[in-house]
Amino acid sequence: MKAPSPLSRTLAALAAALVAALPLAAQLRDDFTILRKDPAGAAGWATRTGEGRAVMDILPGDGFAAVSVDATADRRNVWWAVIARRVSGALNMARLARPGTELRVEARVRTDTAPRRINLSFNTQKTTDFHSHLMEYDLAEAGRWYTISLTTSGFEAGPGDTVNVQMALMDWGLGRYRVDIDYLEVDVVEAAQAGPDLGPPIPYHPPVADPSAFALALPAAADLTVDTAEPGVSLDDWKLADGGGTARVLSAGGTRLVLLHWDFTGLAGREVAGPGLLELTTRAVAVPGTERPDFGQLRVVETIGGDPAWDERTATWTSIAGGRPRDLVLNPQPIIDAPVTAGDGAKTYLTVPAVVLQRLLDGKTLGIALTPLGSIEASFYAREERGGTLAPRLLFNILQKPSGSPDSK
Repeated sequence: MKAPSPLSRTLAALAAALVAALPLAAQLRDDFTILRKDPAGAAGWATRTGEGRAVMDILPGDGFAAVSVDATADRRNVWWAVIARRVSGALNMARLARPGTELRVEARVRTDTAPRRINLSFNTQKTTDFHSHLMEYDLAEAGRWYTISLTTSGFEAGPGDTVNVQMALMDWGLGRYRVDIDYLEVDVVEAAQAGPDLGPPIPYHPPVADPSAFALALPAAADLTVDTAEPGVSLDDWKLADGGGTARVLSAGGTRLVLLHWDFTGLAGREVAGPGLLELTTRAVAVPGTERPDFGQLRVVETIGGDPAWDERTATWTSIAGGRPRDLVLNPQPIIDAPVTAGDGAKTYLTVPAVVLQRLLDGKTLGIALTPLGSIEASFYAREERGGTLAPRLLFNILQKPSGSPDSK
């Protein structure tokens, strides 16, 4: 996840192009037995990329469409790649204008790289907030088909309006990626009868929850600064000294990043109840004085490979990675990108989706890493400082077990 403004500006231009195109004469369901492409998105699928040097195409497969993205020429990994199609010509727009009706899109998809997220969205020629009807979806396993859906809430459109449906990949990394689409269908539905969406959907940049709403606050069991430019050096003794004194810290900036690990032994087999928060306590932060999109922020990612039981007293990037490429140790797609709250002792709260928390509990994700997005030097209190009271923490809730089941008391 990342700041919305650059994507919004470019999607606005795409929407304007779709509005100017000819009406769509197609069914609500595309099974991709014949792939129809149209640069304007009116008589077929349009493709667009932005915020980087990724290139994309949509190609015919054996009964499916293959969305391919080549980001090998990119540098910063803040790119997006969108397929879009005008659907208003195939919809009952008069019905959509009635109270209690919404739009629903459903698709069956698979990816060659996981875990990764895609998103589905709707917009019209009047849309200014391109995230108001957008949800993300976690594709946890490569090669597995997932059925996902998005039902809008409060979507405003009627006869004469242009409605576009979109699917996007964002920030997947600096490699080559593919998403296959078995089918995609759009319909006008009665909201009260639509049922829950499939996926499940993950809100894009949701408001930060109240930290007091979480029953569990689990401090990191191990934390470590590593430097990919000095991969064989242990930085467990990393410190910051200034007018406020000397403190053990964790620092993300330049070639340095932070690795966090938790002990979930007591929660084995349990299920998380919704998203949670990662809590970090600032020691110091330096960022540019001029705010720039996708710059001077913290990029939070999953640790998906490497040594699962590294010892913070001796570990280095070399020993943790074990010769694996960085993208096989740290998922290049962020959990979230966000600014750091400035001020000694200030708290930064970062939303962690339920699917990521569950992977952590299940041991499928090995930890969380804090990496720099653009120029930033962010230092947070390490768990060794002040008796662990300022350690990085995960705040979350666990579903209660049914009465009478083991560990229900």
